Amino acid sequence: MVERLHTAQDRDIAYHLTPGAGPTVVFLGGFKSDMCGSKAVFLENWARDSGRAFLRFDYSGHGQSSEAFEDGCIGDWFEDAVAALGLIEGPVVLVGSSMGGWIALQIARAMPEKVAGLVGIATAPDFTEDGFWAGFSDAQKAELESAGRVAVPSEYGDPYIITKRLIEEGRARLVMRTPLPLPFAVRFLQGTADTSVTTQTAIRLLEHADSPDMRLTLVDGADHSFSDARCLPLIVSAINDVLAPAAGGAGG
Repeated sequence: MVERLHTAQDRDIAYHLTPGAGPTVVFLGGFKSDMCGSKAVFLENWARDSGRAFLRFDYSGHGQSSEAFEDGCIGDWFEDAVAALGLIEGPVVLVGSSMGGWIALQIARAMPEKVAGLVGIATAPDFTEDGFWAGFSDAQKAELESAGRVAVPSEYGDPYIITKRLIEEGRARLVMRTPLPLPFAVRFLQGTADTSVTTQTAIRLLEHADSPDMRLTLVDGADHSFSDARCLPLIVSAINDVLAPAAGGAGG
């Protein structure tokens, strides 16, 4: 059954929390995705079978949570994630997919003491600036300024409505312009056939972040969803990798 959390920002966040051993694994979904996606459900089943505590949730404007998607921005979804972490006592391992990877990096920067490890799947740091804004034509930028929004084609169905607020607020959330210490084990997973996040982005993140134990795995032919039969077990392997030192040193 879906549970609900009312946040300090007056938003209602839908979530599933599976009890088990810590550190708790927390799945952070992508832009316009929800907690019922294949990766989130697969990992919940793995966690339940393994006796591992696990949390999946919907940001506001996503899935079963309150608010409209077009009213949201990166900062709102970061706040939602922080509120969801308030459900958990003790350390967490963050598993961020695409935008969720960027939000995981923000959480790690804001509260490193809470994070015992991080797994990024097709991590999309700063994508509002380096993806959307950088890719906009002059006409699209003018439309964004005058109308406050612009429609961007999506390979996943209906066009994305990108708002001026999403772009402008995202500039306060960038992680690739300043030092990014990650004082725990980190694993990044990236498909070479990903048309949303390039391998160059993944390598740039690897070179930019500072961790005592950080690795990037490139998977030939894997796409942005990273959710086929060979990719899903790789996520579990990466989680187990970062859990090993976490379980030894975080009292989990």
